[in-house]
Amino acid sequence: TIPRMYHSTAILLRDGRVLVGGSNPHGVYNFTRVLFPTELSLEAFSPVYLEPEFAKLRPKIVSPKSQTTITYRKTMKLKFKVVGEVKGPVKVTMVFPSFTTHSFSMNQRLLVLDNVKFKRSKSTNYEVQVRTPRSAFVAPPGYYMMFVVNQNIPSEGIWVRLQ
Repeated sequence: TIPRMYHSTAILLRDGRVLVGGSNPHGVYNFTRVLFPTELSLEAFSPVYLEPEFAKLRPKIVSPKSQTTITYRKTMKLKFKVVGEVKGPVKVTMVFPSFTTHSFSMNQRLLVLDNVKFKRSKSTNYEVQVRTPRSAFVAPPGYYMMFVVNQNIPSEGIWVRLQ
């Protein structure tokens, strides 16, 4: 039989894994006489970009620190380190977390910020300047996970508050 996953969710974690969980239990569900098999499950999925062979390409955000407040229509500096090679355009993304019910994620969005300037300051240290979102129509105020992406390998995310 196929387990029912009607009440389920998949969310992106700061470290880049995806947490998947769900079931269809009810407060008076009787697990001894199973009419509709239910699987209570929780699993963290690790995408390929987290494999050890890509560790040297994975950026580490140095600044700003997590919990920083940012505002609309500003140029923002992000400093990060990469042990391996940095090539191609480095991207900075912001992910607005979703709220999920009945296998449907509402409100989630991914923003790719416009790069203004990029420079290398030391052998493994870099700085990228990006433009924050222009308005609440593009990005509602609230908490976002921010990532630096090098060659499709994301950093661990930091939480920023957009207001």
